[in-house]
Amino acid sequence: QVQLVESGGGSLEAGGSLTLSCAASGTVNCMGWFRQAPGKEREGVATIDRDANIKYDDSVKDRFTISKDNDKNTVTLQMNSLKPEDASVYYCAATLGRCPGLPLNYKNYERAFPYWGRGTQVTVSS
Repeated sequence: QVQLVESGGGSLEAGGSLTLSCAASGTVNCMGWFRQAPGKEREGVATIDRDANIKYDDSVKDRFTISKDNDKNTVTLQMNSLKPEDASVYYCAATLGRCPGLPLNYKNYERAFPYWGRGTQVTVSS
């Protein structure tokens, strides 16, 4: 059983930057970030595998950067130019297998990830 622990959430004004980190207790392949705003379904933000194959949701492309340290089993999400619509609880997720070969916005994409963190709140004020 792999445990994931997120850190780095917080509150800030629009236009600011924030870095989220997630540490896995064991070796994983694909790691990703998902987010869920109140009243909305959880959505994929970005994923990365051990070979640094990366996917971004279109809403965060060019603003967010995901990176992974395979030796430390950590994944980081650098979020720049934050918008109020980015406010959500952000979840780290991981799987021992490869990242799904599907778009991040594919329905049930998250089902490929058996391991989840508890989430960290990101609040963005306008």
